[in-house]
Amino acid sequence: MPNLSETPVKVSPDIQTTVPSPKHPWYTSLWQIMRFSTVGVLNTVIDVITLNTLLWLFPTHNANSLLFYNSIAYMVGALNSFGLNKYWTFKSRHRAIGGEILRFAIVNVAGILCSDGILWIVARTLHPLITNNLLWANASKGSAILGTAMVSYFGMRLWVFASKPHETKKKPDTEPASHRAEKESAISRDQMESSFNKEELKAKHSLSVILPAYNEEAAIAGTVQSVVDTLSQWVPDFEVIVVNDGSKDSTPAIVEAIVAANPHVRLISHPVNQGYGATLVTGFEAVTKDLAFFMDSDGQFDIHDLERFFSFIDEYDAVLGYRINRQDTWMRKLNAWGWKMLVRMVFGLRVRDVDCAFKLYRAEFFRTHRLETHGAMINTEILYKFTRAGYTYTQLGVRHLPRKGGRATGAKPAVILRAFRELAVYALKWRREEREEARKKQVKTKREVDDPGKQRITNSGR
Repeated sequence: MPNLSETPVKVSPDIQTTVPSPKHPWYTSLWQIMRFSTVGVLNTVIDVITLNTLLWLFPTHNANSLLFYNSIAYMVGALNSFGLNKYWTFKSRHRAIGGEILRFAIVNVAGILCSDGILWIVARTLHPLITNNLLWANASKGSAILGTAMVSYFGMRLWVFASKPHETKKKPDTEPASHRAEKESAISRDQMESSFNKEELKAKHSLSVILPAYNEEAAIAGTVQSVVDTLSQWVPDFEVIVVNDGSKDSTPAIVEAIVAANPHVRLISHPVNQGYGATLVTGFEAVTKDLAFFMDSDGQFDIHDLERFFSFIDEYDAVLGYRINRQDTWMRKLNAWGWKMLVRMVFGLRVRDVDCAFKLYRAEFFRTHRLETHGAMINTEILYKFTRAGYTYTQLGVRHLPRKGGRATGAKPAVILRAFRELAVYALKWRREEREEARKKQVKTKREVDDPGKQRITNSGR
């Protein structure tokens, strides 16, 4: 079983306190891309000069020989790339370490393979069309450079030179044994008090649980019953809202039977399938308690993990789960990682598991903020607006279990295309809104500075 104790009550590297997202992440990324492009132009010049030098010394019109020359030229350019990108493009000020050099080497090997693959395809295609070997080689090389630029950029930004938290070495324990015994006794008392306070926390909060469901007849009954049985033991005031998103199987009938037997459970049904985001929005709009929690209905989460979240909900505005030992295919994991990195670059969100469906929020947020997306962008939208409004959160690890039934729909091409479309549309929309808000604040501040006497009269007259 995964170790769930890696996030103690005290804030640690595994519990991340978050404040509003960094200002102007787009501008930061734009200047970073410009610096990277400048380094890339210089590397390209070195790369091309090296390639042409080899072609001048050892002429060839053979695609396989060109691959060998290309690999050598790429590596020569990479030596220049490391220093400039580390200290200038990505502002990584600490001295180079073995792990960083290894990651850089791996990214460059991937770049060489990508470059060689594109070059080989283009060279074979252009071979019968261009007879001049220098023109043929450089046309192929240009295509390879364009094709590998993004691989190199994202690899370096998100992996090679990504900022890492500094670790502090544990100091040797030189404290007398008598003092340690007194501290251990105090810690034991604090733990008992903490346990007691946890029960108080659970008693003073009411909780709405949202379970989105689409064709989950194999797991829905067990999931709902587990939630009800568990919460009945430690949350006096709770409700379970099952949102059926146009299921075509017996999911709604199963839930209706549960609703008839248990007053804590409610069912809301969409006549047709509207998407994961729309399902969550429907659930948030139906919340009547002071805390809102949601998790998937497919049995991949254990509701018992929610108990630990209550220790933090009075200190933070939300507690976000991240999946430990994620039980998904490698393709889904790769897609999730790519999406997380894209969201981080576009919106400045540094969340460990953006789309983990195990999150606890104060319901006030959903009553005061309108959600606009209806697909897989929903978690990104919530977190973006949440941090933009000044709310804070912390993150805890939760278990992730194999599916009990049904089929995952997140990897469908239609779902992915919808997510990218929503990302593009709403990123531009929300950026315009940010600029408009900033402009209004500047105008208001300017008015207050220009005419402070009028401002005092206005305030006193209220």
